[in-house]
Amino acid sequence: MLPGIRGLRLEVTEVQAKFKYDDHKPVEHRTAVADHLSARDQGLDVPTARQQRRRLDRIGPWKP
Repeated sequence: MLPGIRGLRLEVTEVQAKFKYDDHKPVEHRTAVADHLSARDQGLDVPTARQQRRRLDRIGPWKP
């Protein structure tokens, strides 16, 4: 064991993240989520809602 307290400083150079939407939810639910994100408008909510709407336009309605 090392005597005393040691510290370490790291510089964050990149962040990789994944945001998953459940593709097995009805379009109405996914649209409501996008609407809620737009209304909340915190952080990346609005760009994420825009991306979800573009995705819904591209893939169309969910069919069981």
